[in-house]
Amino acid sequence: MSAALHRLPLRLTSGAFILNSGIGKFSLDAESAAGLQAMAGNAFPQLKDMRPEEFGKLLAIGETALGAAILAPFVPRVVAGLGLTAFSGALLWMYHKTPGLTKDGVRPTPDGVGIAKDVFMLGAGLSLLLDNRRKK
Repeated sequence: MSAALHRLPLRLTSGAFILNSGIGKFSLDAESAAGLQAMAGNAFPQLKDMRPEEFGKLLAIGETALGAAILAPFVPRVVAGLGLTAFSGALLWMYHKTPGLTKDGVRPTPDGVGIAKDVFMLGAGLSLLLDNRRKK
């Protein structure tokens, strides 16, 4: 029980945050979806070919599913950690590739702080992946 209990803060905080973000994206209007798509397209050019409404819907579904999976106690920590690491890594890549969000290539500008903070989710995901405590 203690091995699972020590992971609870990582899973609750990141899972609830992502789930809430995903649920909120179900009500995106076309203009907001297009703005998110433009930022994502800086890092992943293939996303530019989608319709903004389709991108917004897929983003909402993906974030909601990931948040729920991280929160679900029956989802293995490695699966939750992989999902969280991949998601936060993609956000940080987008942060790095979007003009005006960084200075000196890494440090955030005032506009970049909102995305740069996602480095904490990367740390949580890596912690879930690297945790090898065994139940006794």
